[in-house]
Amino acid sequence: MNGTESPAAKLQALFEGHRLTPTQRRIAHSMVRRAADVPFLSSVELAELAGVSQPSVTRFAVALGFDGYPALRRHLREVAPAAGPAVDAGAPNEYQQAVEAEIENLRHLAEALADPEPVLAAGRVLAGSRPLPVLGLRAAAAQAHGFAYFAAKVHPDVRLLNEGGSMLHDRIDAAARAGANALLCFALPRHPREAVDALVHAKESGLTVVTVADSAFAPVAKVSDLLLPAAVGTGLAFDTACAPMLLGRVLLEAMCDDLPDAQARLEEFDTRAAARGLFVE
Repeated sequence: MNGTESPAAKLQALFEGHRLTPTQRRIAHSMVRRAADVPFLSSVELAELAGVSQPSVTRFAVALGFDGYPALRRHLREVAPAAGPAVDAGAPNEYQQAVEAEIENLRHLAEALADPEPVLAAGRVLAGSRPLPVLGLRAAAAQAHGFAYFAAKVHPDVRLLNEGGSMLHDRIDAAARAGANALLCFALPRHPREAVDALVHAKESGLTVVTVADSAFAPVAKVSDLLLPAAVGTGLAFDTACAPMLLGRVLLEAMCDDLPDAQARLEEFDTRAAARGLFVE
């Protein structure tokens, strides 16, 4: 770690690259807020500060690669500055850092889209499926819902699958029987086992699986025919998914380009919406 960094920046650097649970992120955020004091807190005191249990603090230290909290605290004392302000007033706070991290994720996505062929190929596959099932469970449910909402304006038969349970495979079977030849999946951490199982079933049913995931190495990668990665932000207690959301919209655009009547459907919707006074202008 750079000796000129603020205590908060040093802590942020320590946490980077680790997949932490929401509870562990809460501990991390509490540590950043009290960066100058943390090297001198006991595990019980840190637990009280974060509002978690003492065993959660121990598990947090192990998740960072230490034998336990005492080892983590010794490390923090070694890298803590001997003197100086507890907070660098010129450094971005944790909320700003989260936004900057998302901006960086979008930059990486823009670089990946320099070669548009993977998205164009996925768009062609989805445009040709009647019906088009769109799957997203738990954290990915919102992404699936957003895509399905807009896709339904240009695609004749979009089927949203955003709830798990014993009927999920039945709904995939029903889509396949109705003529579907592809399924779009949004998959974000933490990845539900049920989502992986659903994709295995979709492939066994003859569907081509197109997946928007947080990484090319996500658990769903091995059961996807076309994988489009877009990183999530991990700087807050819960993941932020700006890049996967934008990639979903890009994929939707590519799909529209392969639906010859997409523009006519949009114009028809606008006409009906105006007649109903659906929107406040």
